[in-house]
Amino acid sequence: MHWYQELDNCDTLEDVASVCKKCHECPLRESAEQIVFGYGNPNANLMLVGEGPGKDEDLRGIPFVGRAGQLLDKILAAAHINKDEVYIANTVKCRPPENRTPKDEEVLSCAPYLTRQIEIIAPKIIVCLGATAAQRLIRPCPITKIRGQIFEKGGIKVIATFHPAALLRDPSRKIPVWEDFKMISMLYHGLHAERAIV
Repeated sequence: MHWYQELDNCDTLEDVASVCKKCHECPLRESAEQIVFGYGNPNANLMLVGEGPGKDEDLRGIPFVGRAGQLLDKILAAAHINKDEVYIANTVKCRPPENRTPKDEEVLSCAPYLTRQIEIIAPKIIVCLGATAAQRLIRPCPITKIRGQIFEKGGIKVIATFHPAALLRDPSRKIPVWEDFKMISMLYHGLHAERAIV
């Protein structure tokens, strides 16, 4: 049985992670310390998807724990979004060498894992952090053309914004990201209000 056929029989994130840990479909696994699968609430209404693990993430096996992750924590807190309530993953599960952008074939190799994560979690909102996630989950175009807009994909609202690492390199992007997260916060808290009314 090929690895992607195994995913059809995976009903939980733990099942998907166990298949993912055996994966050697692309060269990234050879240079990475470990698979960085994902972290958070398996029943999350809000899912955040980044590009790929960095050095800190590769060492710890958890996404967004380095400097960019610390900035993301601050953004979520400022937007009144409890990090414990969300699920965080990356487009590719292994660290690209020198933190380079994943190649198209690497993204495609990892795509079935991300797809199955989304199917199992069934979030109401997905936030694409950076161009790699946006191009995979929305459409292949520059992130500047689609950030801050709401797209509907399979009943899920999908929004792209700049990756926190981009803010560390270019602080001028903090303002548009904050505008995006104000909108994301309104959508997210609107879900809780709808649940309370029902």
